[in-house]
Amino acid sequence: MKNCAIYTRVSTDMQAEKEFSSCENQKEKIRSFVNSQNNWQVFKIYSDAGYSGVTLNRPAIQQLLSDLKKEKIDIVLVYKIDRLTRSPKDFYQLIEFFEQSKIDFISITERFDTSTPAGRLLRNIMLTFAQFERELTSERTRDKMLECAKKGLCNGGFTPYGYSRQNKKFIPQTKEAEIIKSILKIP
Repeated sequence: MKNCAIYTRVSTDMQAEKEFSSCENQKEKIRSFVNSQNNWQVFKIYSDAGYSGVTLNRPAIQQLLSDLKKEKIDIVLVYKIDRLTRSPKDFYQLIEFFEQSKIDFISITERFDTSTPAGRLLRNIMLTFAQFERELTSERTRDKMLECAKKGLCNGGFTPYGYSRQNKKFIPQTKEAEIIKSILKIP
């Protein structure tokens, strides 16, 4: 009997609540896949809801890695490669660890055979696109925040001293502005 670890992840709390992309939905699809195989059983399910795939500093992935070192798991299954990580460097380190430990890795929606050159190429292309998507999203977010700031709109967080918020805009407060000027000795 092969022990399978199911790993699920979504980046934001909002994604975690969406039915089609939730950790729960990923888990059910992977569990179905495991049940369709002979002599496979779910050993444990690891979920990181609301964690970015940029780093491996996530509680569930760290627990999975710890359990893998105890040689209790034969197969790691994910819904898509980018659920495991969006960092090519981290992915290659994980794959190397899996191979050295004789642990199989399966992405159930992106079926490929990593024992062939074509399968490894497909895996690398898919991971590169995951990284590209992450970087593009980051760039768009940064640009949107900059445009909001240029328009005097707030981007969240705390309201700076000397301002109040009204209709998502920062409004300077005369009394506090005088205090700031006196501190900075601005004429």
